[in-house]
Amino acid sequence: MFKRYFLLIATNILVSITLFFIASFVMRYLGLDIRSYTGLLFFCFLLGMGGAFVSLLISKWTAKRFMGLISADRYPSLVQKVHSISRKAGLSEMPEVYIFESNEINAFATGPSKDNSLVAVSTGLLQKMNDDEVDGVIAHEVSHIANGDMVTMTLVQGVVNTFAMFISYIVSNIIMNSLRGENDDRRGGIGSFFLYHLIHSIVHSLVSFLSLPLIMWVSRWREYRADAGSAKLVGKEKMIMALEALKRNYPQLEKHDKNIEVMAISSKTSFAEIFSSHPPLDKRIKELQTVNLTSA
Repeated sequence: MFKRYFLLIATNILVSITLFFIASFVMRYLGLDIRSYTGLLFFCFLLGMGGAFVSLLISKWTAKRFMGLISADRYPSLVQKVHSISRKAGLSEMPEVYIFESNEINAFATGPSKDNSLVAVSTGLLQKMNDDEVDGVIAHEVSHIANGDMVTMTLVQGVVNTFAMFISYIVSNIIMNSLRGENDDRRGGIGSFFLYHLIHSIVHSLVSFLSLPLIMWVSRWREYRADAGSAKLVGKEKMIMALEALKRNYPQLEKHDKNIEVMAISSKTSFAEIFSSHPPLDKRIKELQTVNLTSA
């Protein structure tokens, strides 16, 4: 486990450094000055959007490496089910199918595109859900792929990253200039360097936190749309049955892995729904009961 987290951190650092040098090269090639607002915004765009899309491009590798995914070859009926529903959803390339060891009822889909994706389900889901409930879950995850939801979240996250960095740099510069005074032209020493980055980190964290409601709203919208997609693919009764199964096993969600919450079918309702990536199960069931399948 320690090696996995170390590799994840090292990968993130390497990606960040690589993007920084690429962005610096592009800025120099285009003749943009980072000291101008236009240049700074473009630099933040390259880093923010670039980081989001790199994460998307390596999402399958990350899931396989850090979720301990196992090929579902031992479950041919599961693979057949995923592929059958995928064809019904209009996917031209079938998702890879995996399982992962967990007592929780869980499933997720990820991948950089509709033609390069995977669906993974937990062993707990296969043990605790019947065939109809499993159909509902799989159709939900396949709908995420067919809807291009991974790309949607990447775009939203990229825009948020861009403006979080841009605002952080602007506010940090304003604060540092105020602390130095209008007539103080000194650049400062190592103390100013660390103070600047401390202020930048605080402001960036605050802006990122304040942007969470937007990200979570998009995530909840995705879930309603994937529920409707599942209802269209296998029937609303099966998706409702899957959500009811989650309600019966609700205590199992208390230890849900927050690292994959944005991809998972199940999620504990947060203290404030505005910060929750998934709508409450009762709301999802109520929405499904009234959904019009002809327009879903």
